[in-house]
Formats: sequence, structure tokens, C-alpha cells
Amino acid sequence: MKQSINPRFTTLLCFILALAFIRIINVAQPSPIANFTPIGAMGLFAGAYFSQRGKALFFPLLTLFISDMVINNVIYGGQYGVIYDGWYWVYGIFALVVLLGNVLLKKVSLKNIVVASIAAAITHWVLSDFTVWLSGGTDLRTQLPLSRNWAGLQQALVQGFPFMRNFLAGTLAYGALFFGGFELLKIRFPQLSVVK
Repeated sequence: MKQSINPRFTTLLCFILALAFIRIINVAQPSPIANFTPIGAMGLFAGAYFSQRGKALFFPLLTLFISDMVINNVIYGGQYGVIYDGWYWVYGIFALVVLLGNVLLKKVSLKNIVVASIAAAITHWVLSDFTVWLSGGTDLRTQLPLSRNWAGLQQALVQGFPFMRNFLAGTLAYGALFFGGFELLKIRFPQLSVVK
């Protein structure tokens, strides 16, 4: 029996690939806005629209991995090795962003997208900077390792706040573009609303 192509799944996968392509382009172009990235939007988008949690996690993580390979080995010429240190923390945090999309975006609406974007940015910020502190990151004021106490953790969070702000802006901007685009496509092509 011949299996037909699922237009919703194919369209969602194209959106995820487009977000990864945008990520690669952003990294390749010098930008004054560090961490203005589509990664948060990609995680929320996958969590919201893929009907199976396994697919919601697998496809964005695979896409993140492929885009990391291109960025690390083509754009940066392998100067950070095959993949950067602490990648497992990044992927774990990204998986949590996908799960936030799955939980907070059961119903896709402007309000829910904003709430999920804020939750994703704060989650990403706190956990990422906690891992920087935990792994002995640098205090940018003194150029010494962050102290292994509450003050060191606070400094890591303070240092990371501008990146969180940009991550939130990127998540909101790309989220508006891609959630809005998919919702408009669903109006034009009702078969995209059919969840399989």
C-alpha cells in the first residue's frame, strides 16, 4: 500500500529547515546583535505544531546539530573542534524550550506565543548561565574565573542578561514571522490543520 506524503509534516519540516538556514546566515554575517537567533522560535514552533513529542524533539535537535556542524566546521573553520564545549548543555536546554512550546502553546495565540517566548528566554538564560558558572566561566570584570558562590552565580547571570534580552527579541521576531506564516498557510490550505 502506497503511503501518501503528509502535507502538514512536510510544511512543518520546511519551516524548521528555514529557521536553521536563517541561523547559519545570521552567524555568517557580522551582527551587532549577539544572540539574536531563531533558535528559540524553532524550539517553540516544533513543540507547538508537531503532533508527536518525539518528532517535536527529534527534528529540531537534528536540525540544530546539522547547523552546528556547518557553523563550527565551515564558517568557523573547525577552530572549536568538531563541536563546541558544553554542547550537551545547549541541546538539553533547547529540548526544554521545545517542551515549553508543547505545553504552553497547545492553543497558538499571540498572547500564548509572547508568554512562551518569555518563558523560553528566561529558561535559556538562567540554565545557560548556570552552566557557565558551574563549568568555571570567566568574570568579565576581572578576567578571573567566576567565584564558586552565590555572588559568582549572580555575576554570571548579570553578564548573560544582554544575551537573554537579544534571545528574547529574536524569539519574538522569528516567532511572529513563522507562527504567523504557518497560521496564514493554514487558512489558505486547510489540509495543513489536519493533525496526523
